Amino acid sequence: MKKLLSFLLVAVMMLAMVSFASAEGFSGEIKIWVADAVVDFTKEQVENFKALHPEYADMKVDVSPMGEGDAASKMITDVEGGADIFGFAQDQLARLVAANALEEVAPENIDALKAENDPGSVGAVTMGETIYAYPMTSDNGYFLYYDKSVITDPSTLEGILADCENAGKSFYMEINSGWYQTAFFFGAGCELTFDSNDEGQLVKMNASYASEAGVRALKAMIAVAKSPAFANGSSVSNAANAAAIVDGTWDAAAAKQAFGDNYAACKLPTVDGFQLGGFGGFKMLGVKPQTDDDKLAACDALAAYLTSEAVQLARYNAVGWGPSNLNAQQNEAVQADEALSALAAQLAFCDPQGQYPGEYWSLATALGDDILADKLDDADDATLLETLQKFEATCETYLAK
Repeated sequence: MKKLLSFLLVAVMMLAMVSFASAEGFSGEIKIWVADAVVDFTKEQVENFKALHPEYADMKVDVSPMGEGDAASKMITDVEGGADIFGFAQDQLARLVAANALEEVAPENIDALKAENDPGSVGAVTMGETIYAYPMTSDNGYFLYYDKSVITDPSTLEGILADCENAGKSFYMEINSGWYQTAFFFGAGCELTFDSNDEGQLVKMNASYASEAGVRALKAMIAVAKSPAFANGSSVSNAANAAAIVDGTWDAAAAKQAFGDNYAACKLPTVDGFQLGGFGGFKMLGVKPQTDDDKLAACDALAAYLTSEAVQLARYNAVGWGPSNLNAQQNEAVQADEALSALAAQLAFCDPQGQYPGEYWSLATALGDDILADKLDDADDATLLETLQKFEATCETYLAK
């Protein structure tokens, strides 16, 4: 009897050990969607992850190309058929949460996520009090490129315009764009955001454009557009005779070529005494809900690894994506990247871009076009306030009924 009991006890212990090991590992398949530029890089990092975590050595991982916008749209359309881990941009977060396409970040990963990434990127993955994704980059936004042989002090827009006028050069900024236009309105202290319901529909607008701050922003835009040095545009490659331009990291190579040895970059300047703000953009990795707890644990572990300090830095070195990880941002190579350093400084004054109705972008273009056509040059404050009241009222009509 004692031998039998001993045998049964050993058997139970062995079964418990097998169950515990199974709970810590996963040998099934995980599907990942990332942008085409980082497919090969991601495959390499998956193999590194498996080498570091033997419990996942037999896990099968399929990495496929899928742009951030397309990934979000496909996940919303077919969550079950979508990827287990996928890259997306911050303006898709609310839609993905509403579609139940995102699992909350594993509780054991939250403290590290908050401590290790910059505040903007943490805010971009947060809705309410809940964190739904892993920050991957802080590199989508705009700042100032300039020719330092012409621009003596890039800290104020008034000074930049004066230098450009004196040198017969141009300052470029695309003020008839709803993306760049927010630099003035948000910088002056205005708000324009939209809240969504559980179905992802925009149901509430939070706006303060029709205000003293909004009038101040609009007057600043009008004054800038009046300068003989001003040119409307946001692409270095299409800019003629430019000494300064508001643009992004995607045009760094073109800016270096255009300005040569006089190439420089920095955060946006002040105008009328306030710091220009705008939209900040971030990329992140999301994990979709799983019915298998072991698979969910594997997805969380892999997503955390693919957004870790080491991998963010390796991704920068491989394809130039700017890290959201604070330590990676302090790396010598990243710090030496003038465009990324300028963007990092600017993001401190930016708001993460949320969801906006498609019609907003056309409405903002129309407002900018009126400025470019000099239609508001002689308007008094009351008329400008009325213009912004109409702008807000029109935005409100875009909400779901």
